[in-house]
Amino acid sequence: MNNETSQNAINRRNFVKQGAALGAGFSTLGYVKSLQGQNAPSQKLKVGILGMGRGRGHISAWSAVPGVEIAYVCDIDKKRLAVGVAATEKRQSAKTKGVEDFRRILEDPTVDIISIALPNFWHTPAAIMAMKAGKHVYVEKPGSHNAREGELIVAAARKYDRYVQMGNQRRSYPTQIESMAKLHDGVIGKLLFSRCWYNGARGSIGKGKVVPVPEDMNYDLWMGPTPERPYLDNLVHYNWHWRWHWGGGELANNGIHALDISRWGLGTTYPTRVSYLGNRYHHNDDQETPDTGVAQFDFGDSGATWDGSSCHTRKGDKHPFVAFYGEGGSMHCDAVGGYKIFDFNGKEMESVKGIRGDVPHFTNLADCVRYGGHLNSEIGEAQISSLWCHLGNIALRTGRTLDIDPATGKIIGNEEAQKYWGREYRKGWEPTI
Repeated sequence: MNNETSQNAINRRNFVKQGAALGAGFSTLGYVKSLQGQNAPSQKLKVGILGMGRGRGHISAWSAVPGVEIAYVCDIDKKRLAVGVAATEKRQSAKTKGVEDFRRILEDPTVDIISIALPNFWHTPAAIMAMKAGKHVYVEKPGSHNAREGELIVAAARKYDRYVQMGNQRRSYPTQIESMAKLHDGVIGKLLFSRCWYNGARGSIGKGKVVPVPEDMNYDLWMGPTPERPYLDNLVHYNWHWRWHWGGGELANNGIHALDISRWGLGTTYPTRVSYLGNRYHHNDDQETPDTGVAQFDFGDSGATWDGSSCHTRKGDKHPFVAFYGEGGSMHCDAVGGYKIFDFNGKEMESVKGIRGDVPHFTNLADCVRYGGHLNSEIGEAQISSLWCHLGNIALRTGRTLDIDPATGKIIGNEEAQKYWGREYRKGWEPTI
């Protein structure tokens, strides 16, 4: 873990202790807002939000950050765009412009931050375009569709000197920060291994048919940087996740959240070996990415796994979101930032309830844009976690364990695996720095 992340953990311990002292009478969101609102922001920030799926969560969060005005919302679907405009104007007095093409937002010099909730294949291209236009960026996880894009988005942030926060919000959960600080202070001794889980109950997406593009949708702009494919009736707005051309499957969709905590706790960067065994077992449909599988990451002196089950909730299983195993015991972290500490014999020594919410993560970016400082999930740090997911998917698609250079994260040899490092782009949409 880098010095920036360590310092964030230290600085937030007092914040967590103060929150505990205030007692259970305060709601999480109200407590965070009250702390952030003690000093009025010296600069109003204008934000443009792209994508009105997850973007509606961005509307809610940015509306709760003091001194922020949502100047624009954007979607290629007119119906979703109208919903986004209405949702924003319920939360603020200022009028919000709804646009179909996010490039119109980039042309407005008064906009400070672009908040990206578009599909994965848009994350890096849109972020780079925003940085070139002088904007700071909030980008949803995984921030990149492939490993090469992870390199590009970080290089762009450095070249244009922009703040870029990735949306793995647990990096800003007060109790999650506290749990990581305790791990690094040695509460369970030397850390040896971490295990992560995800269970879901996703149904079949069926087999799509080529149909005319709906009149209220700009599918050409939706495709953007991806090589053109016919419009399918089961693809937009969500099921692209499960097709390699557009998405990264469950590992890049939900795995990134748990694996980022795993990496944070272990204090690791790049693995030495990566494997991912799994397949599609549940539905005979258009999905290409695995619904069940286990990704493994070896670091020489420690290791980690992610066990994903997208189509079976495994109700009978009892396990945490992320578990850490040390020489002196274990820590279990739940999905909302809570944690439990056990001794080596399994006796519970401490239990802390989670303090969750999107608002602290968005506030952290706003504060950095106004005053400077350290992002809790700065894109360079965040893309190391995303690379774990990209490497796992490459291992799965090649059917081989990958050897990785632990100094760079690059695949060693393996010409077949190297082909998946980047992707092809539609002419005119290639991301350039």
